[in-house]
Formats: sequence, C-alpha cells, structure tokens
Amino acid sequence: MSVEVPVDRLESELERWGFCYLLTVSDDLRPHLLALRPAVVESGGVSRLRFDVGGGRAGRNAAARPEVTLVFPPVDGSGGMSLVVDGVATAGDGVVDVTPTSAILHRAAPDLV
Repeated sequence: MSVEVPVDRLESELERWGFCYLLTVSDDLRPHLLALRPAVVESGGVSRLRFDVGGGRAGRNAAARPEVTLVFPPVDGSGGMSLVVDGVATAGDGVVDVTPTSAILHRAAPDLV
C-alpha cells in the first residue's frame, strides 16, 4: 500500500531521509541512477531539489528527458517504506534541479519466506 505525501511537505522530510537515487532515462531508454543528497533551493516562490551531478550522464539525460524520479530508501522510523518523488528536471552546468510533481511513501518490501 502506498501513501500520498503532499509535495509542500517534502522540504521538511529531506533531513530525515538523507540521500536518494536520482533516476533518469538514457538515450537507449535504459534507466540510469545516481546516489545523491539533495539541497533545497527557492526560485520564484517554488521549492526545487538541487543535485550536483557533475558533467556526467545524469545531467545529459535530464536535459534530454526531464521527467525524473527520486527514490529515498527506507530509514529508521519509516516502517520499511521508501519515499518516491516524481518531478520535472532542468539541467545545466553540472547541476540538476527537480521540481517535485508528486510523492508517495511506497510499501515496505515483503518479508523473505
């Protein structure tokens, strides 16, 4: 079961979750992921999550296909749930800014049998 998270609540959640995986789509349509820690930046009254991606594939992918996903793995107190954020990216100069469009707490992985 997933639980919707209001986008306007994400900023207050980030310290708790720490790092995430930024998922972009490569030219061959395969997913590419990169573990990063976001910073919150304000611009025009909109909060964005900023990632220093260097000059690699993540920035090129986000520039070509701006729909991205962020996956924050489970942390203590999350009940095993992951925070998953979809957003729209802008990329340039080794930085990717993501404007969140939706977020959910995704169900915990099932126990091994």
